[in-house]
Amino acid sequence: MKVLPDQSRFSTIMRYLGPFLVLLVFLTLAAPDVFAHGVSEDDKAFIVQSSGMRLLPFIYLGAKHMVTGYDHLLFLFGVIFFLYRMKDVGAYVTLFAVGHSVTLIYGVLSGTHVNPYLVDAIIGLSVVYKALDNLGAFKRVLGFQPNTKAAVLVFGFFHGFGLATKLQEFTLSKEGLVPNILAFNVGVELGQLLALSAILIFMGFWRRTDSFKHQAFAANAALMTAGFVLMGYQLTGYFTK
Repeated sequence: MKVLPDQSRFSTIMRYLGPFLVLLVFLTLAAPDVFAHGVSEDDKAFIVQSSGMRLLPFIYLGAKHMVTGYDHLLFLFGVIFFLYRMKDVGAYVTLFAVGHSVTLIYGVLSGTHVNPYLVDAIIGLSVVYKALDNLGAFKRVLGFQPNTKAAVLVFGFFHGFGLATKLQEFTLSKEGLVPNILAFNVGVELGQLLALSAILIFMGFWRRTDSFKHQAFAANAALMTAGFVLMGYQLTGYFTK
């Protein structure tokens, strides 16, 4: 296939920019207090002080939380990495959305508490799992391919609990709680759509380059490593704090 000039330039950029992107992933995971998708002080003050139905602010908070949630975005990146048809992208993203929506809403409204370090470690594991799946490791080692859609749904449940733990850190007003949590979830979905659109545009250009097949292995190896680093950080927090 003839490579167009733009694709050639993109390939060159990726060849030199790739190591810096991987380094950024490591810096993000190594300095979670700076880059993590925690809640800012201003947002904390708003959540604690707000009462009554505040739909638009909670939609904004949900969207902001998702687009800055590197662990969720790494998993989403892995999920759509080898999905070329929009029908397949829609199916997998819908499963992920259903999974994290159920546990986000259930966790907050029911008062079900899970250890944030353990649930974030499992979220890190989900990144490792999807990278290994993309590399074909399970089929080679186990002799069969696990159900990827089921795995995305199950890990979606854990991602939802991860989102819920952030809100459970605060004393939420009972007045307007249900519509506010629903609005927060809507914001999460909007943020996910924004992030997904950016990822798909990036992947569309990258897949057109001759080097994609060679770089795909390195990208998933980096993705797997990032998941392990995230798991290690969260497990360290669990055993030391």
